[in-house]
Amino acid sequence: MRGKLWTRLAPFISRRHVSTSQASLSSSSSSCSVIHPWLFIGLGNPGEKYQCTRHNVGFDMIDMFAQSQGISLTRHHFKALFGEGMVEGVPVFLAKPQTYMNLSGESVGPLAAYYKLPLNRVLVAFDDMDLPCGVLRLQPKGGYGRHNGVKSLIYHFRKNREFGRLRIGIGRPPGQMDPKAFVLQKFNKTGRERIDSAIEEGVEILKLVVTKGLTEAARSSNVDQKYKHLTTHDMQL
Repeated sequence: MRGKLWTRLAPFISRRHVSTSQASLSSSSSSCSVIHPWLFIGLGNPGEKYQCTRHNVGFDMIDMFAQSQGISLTRHHFKALFGEGMVEGVPVFLAKPQTYMNLSGESVGPLAAYYKLPLNRVLVAFDDMDLPCGVLRLQPKGGYGRHNGVKSLIYHFRKNREFGRLRIGIGRPPGQMDPKAFVLQKFNKTGRERIDSAIEEGVEILKLVVTKGLTEAARSSNVDQKYKHLTTHDMQL
């Protein structure tokens, strides 16, 4: 690790000195290991017009996580609002692309490349119409379904789909309503309450990803979410 990457991540290097007996000094008296960062991305649209809409729950998730960890998201970096901090001793980068949803990959692709992060250390939070409102689903990889923001990420990751996703359920559009119009609307009172509760749960899930890894976090959190709001999948919220 050299150059700019070394400069930025130097404070995050963990040196663990291993004490040994005199008999083992010939093999090693210390070891040095690198704690690899996480990059958490929230998808949404910039500007006051889109605040609190269904399509911006990814932004909401990252905002709440940043607030909970005391991380400032005021720096502009690779077309994103960006912040960095430590969570349980692990470096975490947070970003909210400001490119508009369908071009999110223009920000996230170069951002991950700049920090030389493998995609299994990248996690994206976004809205999902295939889940009931307020239900979360954590996955290590997948497709993009009908989500153009995730589609843009895959394109800029050179069609690699093996990055983490925190899907945030927003429910289905009622009747014959255009999905494009549905995602740009705000929630009603009940829907907003469910989303706010889900975002609080999502913060804990992201903390679990940092401390336990994505696979273990998914195993425990998805069980809790599986039957949540089961009877309200098609309710307009």
